[in-house]
Amino acid sequence: MLAVSPPVPDIAALALPRRAILGVDVLAIDGAAARALLAQRLEAGAFTRVAFLNAHCANLAAERVDYRGALAQFVVLPDGIGVDIAAQMLFGARFPENLNGTDFVPALLAGIGRPLRIGLLGGEPGIVERAASNFAARLPQHRFLPVADGFFAPGEETDTVLAALEAAELDVLLVGLGVPRQELFVARHLDRRHAALVLSIGALLDFTAGKVSRAPEMVRRARMEWVWRLGMEPKRMWRRYVLGNPRFLGRVAAEKLRRTRRA
Repeated sequence: MLAVSPPVPDIAALALPRRAILGVDVLAIDGAAARALLAQRLEAGAFTRVAFLNAHCANLAAERVDYRGALAQFVVLPDGIGVDIAAQMLFGARFPENLNGTDFVPALLAGIGRPLRIGLLGGEPGIVERAASNFAARLPQHRFLPVADGFFAPGEETDTVLAALEAAELDVLLVGLGVPRQELFVARHLDRRHAALVLSIGALLDFTAGKVSRAPEMVRRARMEWVWRLGMEPKRMWRRYVLGNPRFLGRVAAEKLRRTRRA
């Protein structure tokens, strides 16, 4: 009689340390543990969604119940100094490691030796093709497949994208449609037919394609990449950072006060 492999448990059922940041459960594990968890689930063929929570995402989750509900279906990893400060305020300890998607996703893929079929979805026209070429140069063990840019409408155009994803027989899908559209799209439309591992990756495609420059290493080590992005794209980023960061810290402080009063 053939042995039957036990089903892989849903990620929510796993006893993993989590910290709730403005209503979103974020995994409190380091990068090595997170990469091992996702690689194990990928090898088992278990469908897994991954998102990254920074201060801007947390603000949106506090304001939009649909986005917050979508994130409940994801493995959520901590991104940036804002959520670290929040964890310190609310739990007395920061997250073990900053797991921003721009660094985490390439490291995850680099650590998987067997060839993967990796789809790219999002960005302006031409971005997925350039990103696929640059990814392939850095990670030649994998095949990177540009599926579609991010300019598809609900209805027939979305159906066409979903059909293309299913036909591509992907192991991994990188979705860069911007927050919160990418998480809502993944939660509403994607399942194991489209890929085993789906990662919502924000601006990673733009960075990889060379459309947007990353901050120098010294700035990234100082946890000040948001300042660099604000300087590079002030018209697009000033609301997110100049208005959004104080709003986020105010929300965390209010949550801290509520917890203190309940104690």
